[in-house]
Amino acid sequence: MTRTSSDAVIIGAGHHGLVAAAVLADAGWDVVVLEGQDEVGGAVRSREGHPGFTVDRFSAFYPLGAASPVIRGLDLGAHGLRWVHAPSVVAHPHGADDEVGALVHRDPQRTADALGEDAAADRDAWLRLVEQWQAIRDPLLDTLLTAWPPVGSAIRLLSRLGTADALRLARFATLPATRMGEELFAGELGRRLLAGNAMHADAPIDGAISGTFGWLLLMLGQDVGFPVPAGGAGQLAEALRRRAVSAGAQVITGDAVTEIVVSGGRAVGVRTGAGHEVAARRAVLADVSATALYGALLPEDVVPARLRDDLTRFDWDLGTVKIDYALSAPAPWRAAAAHGAGTVHVGADLDEDGRPIGAVEGLVRWNADLRSRRVPRAPFGLVGQMTTTDPSRSPAGTESMWAYTHVPSGLTGREVADQVAANMEDVLERHAPGFRDLVLDRVVQRPRDLQDDDANLVGGAVNGGTAQLHQQLVFRPTPGPGGARTVVDRLYLASAATHPGGGVHGGCGYLAARAALRDAAPVLGPLRRRSSSALLDLVYRAPR
Repeated sequence: MTRTSSDAVIIGAGHHGLVAAAVLADAGWDVVVLEGQDEVGGAVRSREGHPGFTVDRFSAFYPLGAASPVIRGLDLGAHGLRWVHAPSVVAHPHGADDEVGALVHRDPQRTADALGEDAAADRDAWLRLVEQWQAIRDPLLDTLLTAWPPVGSAIRLLSRLGTADALRLARFATLPATRMGEELFAGELGRRLLAGNAMHADAPIDGAISGTFGWLLLMLGQDVGFPVPAGGAGQLAEALRRRAVSAGAQVITGDAVTEIVVSGGRAVGVRTGAGHEVAARRAVLADVSATALYGALLPEDVVPARLRDDLTRFDWDLGTVKIDYALSAPAPWRAAAAHGAGTVHVGADLDEDGRPIGAVEGLVRWNADLRSRRVPRAPFGLVGQMTTTDPSRSPAGTESMWAYTHVPSGLTGREVADQVAANMEDVLERHAPGFRDLVLDRVVQRPRDLQDDDANLVGGAVNGGTAQLHQQLVFRPTPGPGGARTVVDRLYLASAATHPGGGVHGGCGYLAARAALRDAAPVLGPLRRRSSSALLDLVYRAPR
């Protein structure tokens, strides 16, 4: 066994782990990142597919990444990252017979004009939404991504809005997407775009805060677009790795951490599968799921019984089925809007008898099917047209494309996943007649495949745990004080299992690194650690 030491050990080189490494190294810390896979990135990776085709293995479009003050502050352009965009942002046909489709253009005025053709009032409604977004964008993103608890940034947001408008925004943020669409738009096109974007998260469309996810993605799409890294998602991870290394961090791949060493209630290092031991003088940060941290990496006797009990109720988001396609030509969409859009929303447009239904009604039914463990006849799917967005992804005249949807709650086995994939392909063929004739290659990633490729994606859950209200803020990953600090001194959770949750934005890694830096401060650090420990003891160790 070899023994080394560093100021901080980071478990996992997902994007959050790499962000944390850069932040700590910038502060002058000696940092080692240990990754079990042979490449960095976690769920931000790409691969070579059909000859000449680049495939994003998990995530692909990064509006949060492009807007995130965390990612922007790292200046990844200086380390090789280049964002590219499709001609338009996101399209959502009404159904298979829709020859037009709802569309978010890169230009807000064009989007507004298109919505105004459906309902005149929606032209001004869209522009008011964009104006409001521009007014609150920076303090809102700071509140969401760069502070815990977000007291200072929330005060800045409040001062920008005023008390009356802040109260209205708070109410607005709780709305289901169904209700929010009715309040914002007079016509069907705007409501459809909001509902479809809300489905990028797993909150039911008629459930609290689902509207916020749709609104946030729409506004980000209108602001920074839905960009992708030129050359594949892996280029974002590689830029983060280069950024961390340039600041002095060491990144080691192919050696998984198997144990966190705890002494006197404090994390003091890690052991790896290859037999290495790395002592941590100041902190250990874990870019892993909460269940892996507390259930596998820590000694059982340091995890309080109440915390273990709380984790039995940790709510994963729905499992995912992703189909990667190599097409001999771009998809022959019937809806004109879909041809130049990087992202296309399709499906959830038939009832159980195969009759066409409205988009919002269809999404309500689709959610109900998933929650009641029924395989939807016409699943809702997100489609990524990668060559349309980044021509380097496949040879000229072809299309590298993927589609993903969800399996019913708890049904992550192969048979169900294959049926959902087949139904998803039926949806694509209805919306783009002749689609199947263009398929050169097709790879189905089932929930178990996703988990095998990235252990944090338990059961194919790509959000690191549900985004619903009962598991956000101080309820993420379990009821408690929230944030990155854990029941073990100088051990920090740095993954999507903690606030602010899923998405490629770097916030979880950034907040964990900032917590470690504050706790190591010579004057106030010991006070912060003692107060944090007392609060955690109150929540998890106090007698029932």
